[in-house]
Amino acid sequence: MSHENQRSVEIERTGEGAYDVRNVRGGVIPLGTGDDERFTPVELLLAAIGGCSGIDVDVVTSRKGEPERFLIRVRGDKVRTADGENRLENLEVEFDLAFPPGEAGDRARAVVPRVIRQSHDKLCTVTRTVEAGTPVSTFQTGAVTSPQ
Repeated sequence: MSHENQRSVEIERTGEGAYDVRNVRGGVIPLGTGDDERFTPVELLLAAIGGCSGIDVDVVTSRKGEPERFLIRVRGDKVRTADGENRLENLEVEFDLAFPPGEAGDRARAVVPRVIRQSHDKLCTVTRTVEAGTPVSTFQTGAVTSPQ
């Protein structure tokens, strides 16, 4: 992996079923098991899928006209396969957008279908990675020790 292309986060346990996800810029997102208001890993995956395409669409359309409504809904069904594997199926990203009447709004509306398609087919790193089925390596560093 080239260092300039690498993206990373750290996840630190802060309590029972509670974690903080930190990026290199100092941002923090609370992560949990679903027993409280903290986001679950599945919710963060859905947010990443919708956020990635949403940013693509927003950057292009807002240059044409400022949206009156910009809402993205992302959903999927969590299933357990016959082999006992958990995964999401039927992933959907719904764009609920409104632009004002007039020339600027017309220009923004005109590019929405193309930008959504481009984001899905080419631009959104998250969706492209999920659909490609990129392998994930897991490993341990350091020794697991017991108290002396």
